[in-house]
Amino acid sequence: MRRLFLIAGLMTALGLAVVAASAFAPANFAGNWSLDKSKSQGLDPRMQNAESVTWAITQDDKQISIDSKVVAGAPAAGGPGGGGGMGGGRGPTGARVFSLDGKEATAEAQGGTNTTKTTWSADGKTLELSAVRAGSRDGNEFKFTTVEKLSLSGDGKVLTDVRHNEGPRGAMDSTLVFNKQ
Repeated sequence: MRRLFLIAGLMTALGLAVVAASAFAPANFAGNWSLDKSKSQGLDPRMQNAESVTWAITQDDKQISIDSKVVAGAPAAGGPGGGGGMGGGRGPTGARVFSLDGKEATAEAQGGTNTTKTTWSADGKTLELSAVRAGSRDGNEFKFTTVEKLSLSGDGKVLTDVRHNEGPRGAMDSTLVFNKQ
């Protein structure tokens, strides 16, 4: 009889764990988003001086893709080309794509490698995106690290990206706030 109660208790606990694990669906960040500069903090000069910054995000159960578009505005301090390292206020070419399986992925990139990884918070409301770009340019080694934490407002109309960047010029923290279009 004890054995029967023990087995029943274990099966109930296992069933509750499965239900609890499937009770939340991870956040879906898909949509078109516009940067709200008035609510954002620590923007780099390229974004601060841009006419507009938009993200087009697609997401399914396997991956998330963030296609960023920066429309040039007034040039940033430091002369022509926007001062943001991209020139002319242009954003990076192509979408940033991250696998949602939680595994580290490394791909060859110009002059080096790009390693990415995603991690969901326990409640599925926050997605951490990490990227490390390392390599050599003109005989000089470089490494850029970015960690971003994406989260949505309760109504799903505001996307917040809290990010930390580190590179040869030091560290920079920023918070980007986007409104759904």
